[in-house]
Amino acid sequence: MIATAENRSLALAGYACRPEETRGRLHGEPDSPTRSPFQRDRDRIIHSAAFRRLQYKTQVFVYHEGENYRTRLTHSLEVSQIARSISRVLGLDEDLAEALALAHDLGHTPFGHAGEDALQDVLAEYGGFDHNAQSLRIVTKLERRYVEFEGLNLTWETLEGLVKHNGPLTGPLAVGKDRPLPGAIAEYALLHDLDLDTYAGAEAQVAALADDIAYNNHDIDDGLRAGLFSIDDLADVPLVGPLFHRVARDYPESDDSLRIHEVVRRMIGIMILDLIEETRRRIAESNPRSADDVRRLGRPLVAFSDGMRANDAALRKFLFANMYRHFTVNRMTSKGRRVVKDLFRLLFAEPECLPPEWRRLADGRETAKTARVVADYIAGMTDRFALDEHRRLFDMQEKP
Repeated sequence: MIATAENRSLALAGYACRPEETRGRLHGEPDSPTRSPFQRDRDRIIHSAAFRRLQYKTQVFVYHEGENYRTRLTHSLEVSQIARSISRVLGLDEDLAEALALAHDLGHTPFGHAGEDALQDVLAEYGGFDHNAQSLRIVTKLERRYVEFEGLNLTWETLEGLVKHNGPLTGPLAVGKDRPLPGAIAEYALLHDLDLDTYAGAEAQVAALADDIAYNNHDIDDGLRAGLFSIDDLADVPLVGPLFHRVARDYPESDDSLRIHEVVRRMIGIMILDLIEETRRRIAESNPRSADDVRRLGRPLVAFSDGMRANDAALRKFLFANMYRHFTVNRMTSKGRRVVKDLFRLLFAEPECLPPEWRRLADGRETAKTARVVADYIAGMTDRFALDEHRRLFDMQEKP
């Protein structure tokens, strides 16, 4: 590595994932003379087709409902900014945290969680569907940009963080012990052991909580601007309600739009500071001296305080009832589910309708392999492309 990268590594805490100590890539490559391994991962993610498609993949609103609502791309950029800020303060590798923040949503389907639920339903007999496992499939298999290997050939640390976004997947600490290990993860782990029974490194834990910070706060913003609920409706929600009251008191002449921006800005800042303080407390308590110490700690090192977790749970409960289950959102997500299921059922039964590059991967009608090929094809679609493809396949007036 060049001198600047070495200097940056010297500034890292002992418990950080150090680029010079990476466990490497599945396919060996010479080091870059200008970038650390984690910087290289970040750049490969940014240049991937899957990352570009996030521009037209949505979280709650479908792309045509308004240009001012978040997409998976803008959300990923916001998560990245938060993750870098936290990592810098905690002495962690910012580039690894950024790479994970930018990649964490690559496996999401069109139409947000509605599309994922639809694929899970139709794939129930063929291993199901999990967006974290799909992210792994994308970066290890589906992206085809290099002549020497499939996928992006990312470092062990980045792949570990992607699959352990919610915590360990096997062993006594596993999150969701009643759920089987997704096939894509189990298959890859045979080639490249990702230590699925431990927590991920601290940078991955930061990226996961940065996702929560961005997701909840910006859903407040989008929900208010969409008219799904009002500022008054938030009055009894812990932390959010008092903040709106305080901002209205301090700036009585401001309009609602400015108040929303001010509250969201303050909320993000408060949650970041809480996370940093609680994480520092846990660092002092457990005294990890290496990234592997963090993995073997038996609980997350990066965390919110108990009080902030309670506030976060209350906000999630409010958003679930007033936004994610709002009748206008329900109607759109219902349409999204139907589009995804229609596409899957037709292409699964008639794989000859797949584009040539996908049809060559299938092995006949209604087989397990064809089910996964069709799922990969649909999961990679943007909202707009899925709607267009549905029209092409089901509307006799449309050209194929």
